[in-house]
Amino acid sequence: MSKIVLQKNKPIILSIGGSLIVPSGSPDVMFLKALKKFVDAQIKIGNKIVIVSGGGKTARHYIDAASGVQKVVDEDLDWLGIHATRLNGHLLRTIFRKVAHPAVIKDPTKTPRKWKSSVLIAAGWKPGWSTDYVACRIAKRLGVDMVINASNIDYVYDKDPKKFKDAVPVEEMRWKAFQDIVGYTWHPGTSAPFDVVASGFCHRNKMKVAIVNGDDFKNISALVAGRGFRGTILE
Repeated sequence: MSKIVLQKNKPIILSIGGSLIVPSGSPDVMFLKALKKFVDAQIKIGNKIVIVSGGGKTARHYIDAASGVQKVVDEDLDWLGIHATRLNGHLLRTIFRKVAHPAVIKDPTKTPRKWKSSVLIAAGWKPGWSTDYVACRIAKRLGVDMVINASNIDYVYDKDPKKFKDAVPVEEMRWKAFQDIVGYTWHPGTSAPFDVVASGFCHRNKMKVAIVNGDDFKNISALVAGRGFRGTILE
């Protein structure tokens, strides 16, 4: 089991993979209910939380549709993905309307350092930057040294499990080793446990990322509470 202690009096930074919000053709209501229950519990004990939404299948469908008609430049493919993250962000802001900052943050460099509400929702920024990167930029701006990355995997592996049957899950991994596995160059629609550009940013700024399965909020709650959890710590 992995274990890490979050900073006191700092917001929780949660980057949610779009595959959890929109796993197929429509939003996953059961996941959204579980997310709301988790967030409500964190608010009840006095925690603030920043949620950064990914694009999910919505982004993939639009990227594939555009590419299926004609050759499309990377910048336009990125914008399709960005708008998908913003749609998901507005969905989350609507769900958390009573406790959330009124606007979805689209530029992490303008994230308010203090806000009255308990929840802050953010989404995609501009071409070349993933929502993982947005989450890390927000964390850095708010003085938070760790991001929780919730996706559809339990661990990071020592090599690509899709290519190698003997790939082994790891609980802790250095950034250099992780980057050697996922690469260093960003492409629209790239699928990796954590974005390559965000990885470089965290490496340079000595930040940590906890990779966890977003379908298990009991596990995420254990992480936040400083107890043992299933997942990988990148540092």
